[in-house]
Amino acid sequence: MRREALNVSEEVETALGERRPVVVLESALLSFGLPPPLNLETYLEMEHAVRGQGAVPAGTAILDGKPRLGLAKQDVERLAAQVGCEKASLADLAWIAASGVAGATTVAATLALAHAGGCRVFATGGIGGVHPGVTEDFDISADIAALARYPVAVVSSGAKAILDVPKTLELLEAAGVSVVGLGTGEFPLFYSRESGYRVRQVASIEQAASVAAEQRRLGLPGAVLVGNPVPAGAALERSEVSEWIHRAETESRARGVRGRERTPWVLSRLAELSGGRTVAANRALLVGNAAVAGALAVALCRKELAV
Repeated sequence: MRREALNVSEEVETALGERRPVVVLESALLSFGLPPPLNLETYLEMEHAVRGQGAVPAGTAILDGKPRLGLAKQDVERLAAQVGCEKASLADLAWIAASGVAGATTVAATLALAHAGGCRVFATGGIGGVHPGVTEDFDISADIAALARYPVAVVSSGAKAILDVPKTLELLEAAGVSVVGLGTGEFPLFYSRESGYRVRQVASIEQAASVAAEQRRLGLPGAVLVGNPVPAGAALERSEVSEWIHRAETESRARGVRGRERTPWVLSRLAELSGGRTVAANRALLVGNAAVAGALAVALCRKELAV
């Protein structure tokens, strides 16, 4: 995506021009990830967490035919209303822009906008990846291809728990994506702090920033995926979550839920089966990741200014 195609807010444009830290946020969580009013509350908490670390939040979306980097409050409220909004992955951006409808950006689309704007850090909940049954339907998220293409540091609580985690990690490695765990040698599993799958560990945000800086210095094309576990107080047991996922996936197949409708349907069903506990965990990890991303952006900016 070309830089001139972006509509960049004045605050974000000024921060980038002054080489101050910026953290990019997706908007799919507003329109598709959480129900109202929790979606708006959580997003505003994420912005507050980023600012609390000394960085500037830059929400992304497609509004009125223009890709946006930096959202005004009325833009956020419009997306949170969940009316007349398309889910915008990388392959959807041109169609949505041409159609003039609103588009809430996924991880893949957000990465494209972040890179075009020259932003170095992005905070999300969990990335998409390889779905169970991939050998039958080839259901692989565009997030993998985007992570392989755009050199952005992405803070997430691993991958969404409904995915085939070992295949997702194998594909990330094949795609050249650097995966590290912040304070952990295990890949976080969204609602749970451990997955049982090993990754390289960074002991601190400063060390994570060093990895991201080195990725850029070496000219490597892909992202650095920083796995930040869900806060301990909100974490759920893997075994319990696995039972809910098995039931939700079985029901989704029986109902014929496929494609881009599958993930939001299963996540909604998990919220029902868990009595809202998955939603609470999701909110906690989103805000936690935003805070870590803010600190990471500050550390990375400091390193790059020192060069």
